[in-house]
Amino acid sequence: MSVVIFRRSLMSALLGLAISGQAIAATEIPFWHSMEGELGKEVDSLAQRFNQTHPDYKIVPTYKGNYEQSLAAGIAAVRSGKAPAVLQVYEVGTATMMASQAIVPVHQVFKDAGIPFDEKQFVPTVAGYYSDSKGQLISQPFNSSTPVLYYNKDAFKKAGLNPDQPPKTWQELATDAAALRKSGMSCGYASGWQGWIQIENFSAWHALPVATKNNGFDGLDAVLEFNKPVQVRHIELLEAMNKKGDFTYFGRKDESTAKFYNGDCGITTASSGSLADIRHYAKFNFGVGMMPYDDTVPEAPQNALIGGASLWVMKGKDAATYKGVAEFMQFLAKPEIAAEWHQKTGYLPITTAAYALTKQQGFYDKNPGADIATRQMMNKPPLPFTKGMRLGNMPQIRTVIDEELESVWTGKQSPQNALDNAVKRGNALLRRFEQQVK
Repeated sequence: MSVVIFRRSLMSALLGLAISGQAIAATEIPFWHSMEGELGKEVDSLAQRFNQTHPDYKIVPTYKGNYEQSLAAGIAAVRSGKAPAVLQVYEVGTATMMASQAIVPVHQVFKDAGIPFDEKQFVPTVAGYYSDSKGQLISQPFNSSTPVLYYNKDAFKKAGLNPDQPPKTWQELATDAAALRKSGMSCGYASGWQGWIQIENFSAWHALPVATKNNGFDGLDAVLEFNKPVQVRHIELLEAMNKKGDFTYFGRKDESTAKFYNGDCGITTASSGSLADIRHYAKFNFGVGMMPYDDTVPEAPQNALIGGASLWVMKGKDAATYKGVAEFMQFLAKPEIAAEWHQKTGYLPITTAAYALTKQQGFYDKNPGADIATRQMMNKPPLPFTKGMRLGNMPQIRTVIDEELESVWTGKQSPQNALDNAVKRGNALLRRFEQQVK
């Protein structure tokens, strides 16, 4: 009997060693991201499920602050030799990352790892933003979004507005915001991410370029040109609404989303990726509509520009790490995973299979408005200058736009002067980037 017990003890010890050895052998893959709140929980869930099904690897997700903060942290980590394996970077950081010489293109990561990967599975308008001139993916699309309009149906009803009819045009939005204020709301309309929504996407939605050279895709010598009559007229409309108290400015990031789901604002334009938090926190009936358009512009609406971010693979890691990264990215692109991410967060389905699966599951029938972001991207085939932007120092240019627009909301300068100044200062940043890259 003692021999049997001894053998059992020995086997248990050996099994324990094997399990601990396997845990030690798991290759850790640091993944820095900017997803907080409900989005952060979804990222953690994806990492946990990957780790459970891929015991040789351990994805370690770490929240590094908002997009600007995580990009700065990533650049600092590269300089100190402590970069993560995967870094989430927002779309306007694409040109900066491409010029950084600190990344390994995604298509190369898969090739070196010997893992098959079909780049054509991604939605073309999304993949095109993160591809090189040969159409090969440099980074992998992850959380792609467009601006959408959210509106409080209960507040609309109280204000005598049709709760099933979001404003389609900016002219209608101005009227609805005034009615909401008249009904007693402290804030009729607010917007997040004003540069992305009110300048970049407004321009594309109205078939206008933000810059020459097809928004920078065709050369580093692009020049900004968002100070034309249509854009100026739009900022004049917002200025007039602001003076009447119907448009309220809360900040440069996503501050308006909280003001919306708290019930302070009746309408907001924000990222489609804000849907997860709005679903979670709003205590009222809400609806989702397309971005408004100026009804005096015959070409509108055209197509939306993507926002959100992609996943970049950083240099300096070993082969085992890169193989794990490729496995993780392949996992994220699976139709059932990409469809679930889209459905739970409000971000676009990044693959055509994920979109088809979501439709097949009846998700859009049960959740009206959840397909708005995708419909905006596919509203019309993109023009050469509405497929995205590839402009250097774009994060800094957005800060310039914020500063100049803030001076409009405080009454310090006119919309024309503000946009003229933003273009002038932005072009100086473009020339600086061009010199650095050359």
